[in-house]
Amino acid sequence: MSAHWNHVYESRECDKFSWFEPEPTTSLELLEELAIAPDDAVLDIGAGESLLADRLAARGYHDLTILDLSTTAIAVTLARVGRHDVTAIEADVTTWRPARRYDVWHDRAVLHFIGPPRVRDYVETMHSALSPGAKVVIGVFAPDGPTTCSGLEVTRYDADDIAQLLDTGFDIVAARRARHVTPWGAEQSFQWVAAVRKGRALSPSTPPRNGD
Repeated sequence: MSAHWNHVYESRECDKFSWFEPEPTTSLELLEELAIAPDDAVLDIGAGESLLADRLAARGYHDLTILDLSTTAIAVTLARVGRHDVTAIEADVTTWRPARRYDVWHDRAVLHFIGPPRVRDYVETMHSALSPGAKVVIGVFAPDGPTTCSGLEVTRYDADDIAQLLDTGFDIVAARRARHVTPWGAEQSFQWVAAVRKGRALSPSTPPRNGD
């Protein structure tokens, strides 16, 4: 899978990808709603070449970690933001074993690539990576969103699906639908959820249904 995403990122400029956004507006709004602080340890899952790390670094956040399958995307982000500001991890989130705890988990458009057989591994990684009281922001294709992306099938979610995935160990703070406009003007429907971990997470629940 790493080879697939390296090929994708090597194929064109970042502003030509369907998921490109000139500003990570919804991510920043939900992180602000969760009242994250500059001293919080922020983990951006599937960061790719997103500008989120840039924007958080500019706001004084200094414990930033990006995780991605693509060495190509990681290199671009580090060159842009600065290696002293960001820690980079090349890994598959479903097999990665965190060496520390984080206060914030951000995922825009990774979860929907993880099919039902592996979604439990995603949740287990999230639980092991987060400290008690940690904040979570997840954005995925909504039930009326695309069924494929970058040549891969996706699983679509509504807010209840994500709440089921998080289980009772989290309080949902916000849920919203958002329309993402691709660089060529097509609209994609996203479901966003912001949540706070109550304490020790419970065992992951049954994976949510596919919204197809």
